[in-house]
Amino acid sequence: MRFCYFLTFENASPEARLSPSDKAGIASFVAATPALSHAEMHTPATASDIYTADGPSPQLALQLYFDDLLELEAAISPNGYLLALADRSAWPSLSGAKATQQAMYARHFEIAKAPPPMRPRCSFLVHYPGPAEDFNTWFNHYVASHPPIMRRFPQIRQIEILSRVDWIDAMPFARASHMQRNRVVFDSPEALTAALQSPVRHEMRQDYHRFPPFAGGSFHFPALTETIKPSRAR
Repeated sequence: MRFCYFLTFENASPEARLSPSDKAGIASFVAATPALSHAEMHTPATASDIYTADGPSPQLALQLYFDDLLELEAAISPNGYLLALADRSAWPSLSGAKATQQAMYARHFEIAKAPPPMRPRCSFLVHYPGPAEDFNTWFNHYVASHPPIMRRFPQIRQIEILSRVDWIDAMPFARASHMQRNRVVFDSPEALTAALQSPVRHEMRQDYHRFPPFAGGSFHFPALTETIKPSRAR
């Protein structure tokens, strides 16, 4: 689960949702991706944060994980399996959505004694467009300082931090180039809201103000998260 292909569909209508048939169809399609090691499907949720309100969550976000970057690139090559995701006639409820893509390296941080998460879960998807004045300094500070605070969120289940990589593709989607993304996972939107209203959230904000210089701000979106298990043998 080293490399993650992030595919995001954002609709001009904040009320847009995947139809049940499209959701099931996309999940089944993604599960059959060659060399896929794991996948997560995110759909809109509602939670309340003390500090941020960045608008509606994406209609759909997919995180598709591969053990090798070349396996990821094969899936999005000119003859790649995932090209079919661009056929909006197959998924009509996405017809009005704008898609962006990004390949990233995923770092996962252990949480001691965290019980198995419930299904579905609730993620807080965050991205930093950048740039940083000195990305190495910025990212080193983030990785060293932010996860220890995140671990103190009540009822947190997972922590993931992703950094950008260069990649080759033939997908007809705009390329995102966010310098970093992260995801924290809870059992429900209510549990996420409780964490975002807790004293730990103030600690997170204080650390945010200690970040080395960077531009672009940060954007935060709650999402219901369901795991897609690969159906093909690796």
